[in-house]
Amino acid sequence: MDHQHEYTEEELLLKLEEFGYDPAFQDYYRRCIPFHTYPAPGLLIAIGMVDYALELLSAKPGEKVYAVCETQKCAPDPLQVIAYCTVGNHRLRVVPIGRFAITMNRPSLTNSADGFRVYVDTKKLGPYPVLEKWFANSPEFSKRTMVRTLVDEILASKRSILSVQKVRIPVTQKVRWNSAICKTCGEPIPEKLLEGDRCAGCGSLRYYEVIES
Repeated sequence: MDHQHEYTEEELLLKLEEFGYDPAFQDYYRRCIPFHTYPAPGLLIAIGMVDYALELLSAKPGEKVYAVCETQKCAPDPLQVIAYCTVGNHRLRVVPIGRFAITMNRPSLTNSADGFRVYVDTKKLGPYPVLEKWFANSPEFSKRTMVRTLVDEILASKRSILSVQKVRIPVTQKVRWNSAICKTCGEPIPEKLLEGDRCAGCGSLRYYEVIES
């Protein structure tokens, strides 16, 4: 996307005030935009989705929660910045389904947890025609002339374009794992990740060739 026609971060924060967003929500924008590197429309929608899911859970940023994100585009970033759910701390799972949706839940000591799935509901996009075109990846959407209107509609829509499902999620409790040595590269990995006698890096997930120096 041509960033030249987008709002600057400063302009966007002024827009948030115009639309009546509270200081805490404005702070989410201040933190998420630099993390994502620019105010992508999907990021702006996802910030609202995370805020909504936390409210549904009666959780505050910093409380331990878990998340599943159904797209690799934009939405994982607010989950990391606002809710501190990351791949590294095992609280974020990205399932590349392609739906613009997130699910969040609190920790559970059982084999399941109840949570909330928040998603963009296309049936609710009618009042926002530019957003509807953009979300459908329609050729009628013009990056050159419609980006600011798109952002205005996102900010104006607030939660009206979102729907919620209460869901139950399977939970895998932590278990002790054993280390194994890959027969090809000689590096240690969890035994359960072996493909026969070698690691996936030497097998199905190999992504590089070693350059001899």
